[in-house]
Amino acid sequence: MSGGGLLVAGTTSDAGKSVVTAGICRWLVRRGVKVAPFKGQNMSLNSFVTREGAEIGRAQAMQAQAARVEPTALMNPVLLKPGSDRSSQVVLMGRPVGELSARGYHGGRQRALFEPVMACLEELRGTYEAVICEGAGSPAEINLRRTDIVNMGIARAARLPVLVVGDIDRGGVFAQFFGTTALLAPEDQELIAGYLVNKFRGDVSLLEPGLEMLHGLTGRRTLGVLPYAHGLGIDEEDGLRVSLRGTVRESVVAPPVGEDVLRVAVCAVPLMSNFTDVDALAAEPGVIVRFVDRPEELADADLVIVPGTRGTVRALEWLRERGLAGALARRAAEGRPVLGICGGFQVLGEHIDDEVESRAGAVPGLGLLPVRVRFAAEKTLARPSGEALGQPVEGYEIHHGVAQVLGGEPFLDGCRVGEVWGTHWHGSLESDGFRRAFLRAVAAASGRRFVPAPDTSFAALREAQLDRLGDLIEEHADTDALLRLIEGGAPSGLPFIPPGAPDFPGAPAAGTPGAAQ
Repeated sequence: MSGGGLLVAGTTSDAGKSVVTAGICRWLVRRGVKVAPFKGQNMSLNSFVTREGAEIGRAQAMQAQAARVEPTALMNPVLLKPGSDRSSQVVLMGRPVGELSARGYHGGRQRALFEPVMACLEELRGTYEAVICEGAGSPAEINLRRTDIVNMGIARAARLPVLVVGDIDRGGVFAQFFGTTALLAPEDQELIAGYLVNKFRGDVSLLEPGLEMLHGLTGRRTLGVLPYAHGLGIDEEDGLRVSLRGTVRESVVAPPVGEDVLRVAVCAVPLMSNFTDVDALAAEPGVIVRFVDRPEELADADLVIVPGTRGTVRALEWLRERGLAGALARRAAEGRPVLGICGGFQVLGEHIDDEVESRAGAVPGLGLLPVRVRFAAEKTLARPSGEALGQPVEGYEIHHGVAQVLGGEPFLDGCRVGEVWGTHWHGSLESDGFRRAFLRAVAAASGRRFVPAPDTSFAALREAQLDRLGDLIEEHADTDALLRLIEGGAPSGLPFIPPGAPDFPGAPAAGTPGAAQ
């Protein structure tokens, strides 16, 4: 007997699907329900390595933490990692299986992945009492419906009720809900069980007449209005918005312990990956984290971070074109701190030989660290642990580049020369003792009277944020209605909203033997 389930879809990308899925997981596990998250296909440069060495989206790892279970590849069987506007690396069950253009993927390869995706979902449903699935983009992308393996494709095959989330802060949420429903085929509309308004500011009573009219027009209720919540600091799926200028990573509102603050500038390199590495810094009282793209923005920074990237050679060219390469070299010569993480570590080296990612061949690096990098066909996926600055450290590795360290002082798996530090380890700054020791070193090199807070626990802060998500669901959603959907599926007799979209040949009709049960 399969466990219950729910698909959290959205009217748009960034409607709040990831955080709502996490919030429902945390609310359920606090009720004693054994629950797991699932996303059949994820497109993201923010990824994570599970304990079995599989690469999955960071959002699913965060949702697993919300559900208080260990993340596995079953929870995100297909991960697409963009390498350009038109192609992505395809990661299947945690391992890369090739590079495909968008046309090649949606032209046939995606549908071929439907069976393994459904097998993962059914395995989770056989293990857990509830599986909360996250959709991608919008379920009403009718140009992609035939090959869909993440929205209505799995909802129909697995008989999942669908909760549609809309971001009212963007405006037009009623049109989004109505239009999303009306653009679906009748068989798909049968599973659209309700709506959830996200990011509402103001008096809910002013919204209620519209919700009643929406119910009258669609026959579907709105199952909650979630208020706009500031400072959630939860791992994002698709990356930062298009413009990064001036973006400040959300941090705790607390004064610095010492007399000074520390300013951290993160170079917003193209195809930036795992920018969540800096969240632990932003969680420290008195640390200000900004994303920058101009050399003058490094002038007042106490620490500059060159983060991970899916395009190391492209990032290197971008740093040179923008004048940031010269600014980094000047910092190194002046003994001002620079930290390179993963791809950022690679660009700080002397030489890059890349016949895999960019196929650019031999490329000179910035020459700030005595490191030579060769790209290997096989990706390194690991969960290392060790010691640095006298403190225990844990992290995870996701990279094709193999670094040969030719000198300097050892630092994790990389090295340090003066105040230039480099490592392949993502997530190392989440280790509290190491983070505090590193910030003390940065403050000393910068001449700042900054003192790390002695009791900041990043893990505890993350747990508190996940509890906030659970509270949002518990306090502002119709939890009885959600439970009925999870346990019993979509109610029968939901009305069809014209015009609908034509179904496609071979699609399993809702409730027929062709659909997975």
